[in-house]
Amino acid sequence: MSAKQGLPDGHVEVTVTTTTYSSPARSLGDPGITPLSPSHIAVNDSDSGVDEQPSFQVVVAIDFGTTSSGYAYSFAKEPECIHIMRRWEGGDPGVSNQKTPTTILLTPDRKFHSFGFAARDFYHDLDPTECKQWLYFEKFKMTLHTSPNLNMETDLTAANGKKVKALEIFAYALQFFKEQAMKELSDQAGCDYSASDVRWVITVPAIWKQPAKQFMRQAAYKAGMASPVNPEQLIIALEPEGASIYCRKLRLHQMIDLGSKTALNGYSPTDPATAGFTQAKEHIRRNRQSRTFLVENVIGELWSELEEGDRYVVVDCGGGTVDLTVHQITLPEGHLKELYKASGGPYGSLGVDYEFEKLLHKIFGEDFIEQFKVKRPAAWVDLMIAFESRKRAAAPERTNPLNINLPFSFIDYYKKFRGHSVEHALRKSNVDFVKWSSQGMLRMNPDAMNALFKPTIDHIIQHLSDLFQKPEVLGVKFLFLVGGFAESPLLQQAVQQAFGDKCRIIIPHDVGLTILKGAVLFGMDPAVIKVRRSPLTYGVGVLNRYVEGKHPPEKLLLKDGTRWCTDVFDKFINADQSVALGETVKRSYTPAKPSQMVIVINIYSADQDGANFITDPGVKKCGTLRLDLTGTDSATAPSRREIQTLMQFGDTEIKAMAIDIASSKSVKAGIDFLNY
Repeated sequence: MSAKQGLPDGHVEVTVTTTTYSSPARSLGDPGITPLSPSHIAVNDSDSGVDEQPSFQVVVAIDFGTTSSGYAYSFAKEPECIHIMRRWEGGDPGVSNQKTPTTILLTPDRKFHSFGFAARDFYHDLDPTECKQWLYFEKFKMTLHTSPNLNMETDLTAANGKKVKALEIFAYALQFFKEQAMKELSDQAGCDYSASDVRWVITVPAIWKQPAKQFMRQAAYKAGMASPVNPEQLIIALEPEGASIYCRKLRLHQMIDLGSKTALNGYSPTDPATAGFTQAKEHIRRNRQSRTFLVENVIGELWSELEEGDRYVVVDCGGGTVDLTVHQITLPEGHLKELYKASGGPYGSLGVDYEFEKLLHKIFGEDFIEQFKVKRPAAWVDLMIAFESRKRAAAPERTNPLNINLPFSFIDYYKKFRGHSVEHALRKSNVDFVKWSSQGMLRMNPDAMNALFKPTIDHIIQHLSDLFQKPEVLGVKFLFLVGGFAESPLLQQAVQQAFGDKCRIIIPHDVGLTILKGAVLFGMDPAVIKVRRSPLTYGVGVLNRYVEGKHPPEKLLLKDGTRWCTDVFDKFINADQSVALGETVKRSYTPAKPSQMVIVINIYSADQDGANFITDPGVKKCGTLRLDLTGTDSATAPSRREIQTLMQFGDTEIKAMAIDIASSKSVKAGIDFLNY
């Protein structure tokens, strides 16, 4: 197919991947719409499209993480005070956490029972035969990233192998947070708050595809946080953006500069090389005692070193994903502009857990481990909790071994399964650096633990190296390392060694809460990110006059004596194009058949540039604007009816609208990635 076939003049050609659609013109039995000459050019209008933000008394942000979750809030009357949720029941030995595990427990009849530590502890205490009836879910957030055809019917699998609709599980979790937060708000303020007083913010990874982001919104609607009638009550925030917004506010005593040669934050240059990492860990632990944080209502001290147009990278290292975003600062307001579309991948700390699982397969056999997970699910959870606490103790300078408790039922079940002892399996496996301790523990040499981190850290370093090759990232001043996994001294050291000569590596003290605090600030002022990059190409399906030799013969449609080229992808915006907040692209179309009274405009997206037709690989239908003009006075309507189509970009979600100019009838649509 030639580059320009089927494209109106002035269009940018662009390539792509997946489903194809039959011609809307043929399937709908009508000739659809055609660009209205002379002009179908984009009109950028950054003001008209911005909705007036309604005011809320309080903002509650929920950081729904792969491994742990939490919420924070701030009252509109004192926005500089961010309150982190109150302490939870339960906890893990050797693991300090201000958030709660992202675990959920349903009763045998599939009703919500508990969330977090409460879910895990109750599940753990169940009798082994009884626990097979209960439905326990953990680390389920990654399903939204890994499901190729995510939709409202997508299932999650519980520890006992039973399936439940993902939408139900996510809605249960969000409803739990909603109820906890509402109760705490009322206690804190000494008066009852209603749900309509609250603006909710839910964080999602920036690298998630659009269906996953929309899925979270649908789950929140089901949980009663907002509704399709009142969508602005809920904001879907991107995790690295939240971190970036908070990092702008940092004062010098609230962060650690890994490359610092001065006595910053209490350690001096005479300390050994790794002291910075140890110090970072101490600060993180100490800082957990406080629940209310004050933020600057101006830009923090760090930014006094920044000049107009300076760039920085935020690397958000979570449990499931690593998200990278590149921002530029505009002074004096401190507004942010996204320079390069968010990138990253599934390189979170779960990767270390998978490596540990692979090590167990090597020692005890994959058949046994998989069987053990199904037959003794609570004991498997116990084993992974024990590993988590040792994982957090891994550090570059560590010399003494790390001991991991094996649950008694593991030792017992292995003997029944194989007919010999766990100790025998370790001797026979020839796995270096892992020994059996007589206290019933796996004894791991520090090198063995560090080896479990290596594949995941290598992925992160490689991805960052690729990012630093991009022209948009030249001259970056700071790299902010945030998210729970950023607490790992092994990751800190790897990033410092690889990029310390290119920019300053900064870690906020409360690194695991950075996104949560930034999400609260974002809820207070969603307009702080002024320019984003469009993750996808968006456009509509139209008919163009057929031009012999220019358009492919299979696209020819003859209707009422007119030759049309069908399925043309008329693009509003291209992938990775810069879009200002609230930027509206307007196009005018006319019904291909003047008597047509129902106008259907189909909206399509493509994940790269390059598609010229809506039937090209990778072009997906993601919305429909249906404008019914029956009942309007056709006598006064012009012979060529103008239908204006608007798409508003630059926010974390996209809005579309169609207006019949003659009658002022209009119809709005959110872009829907889950139901097409």
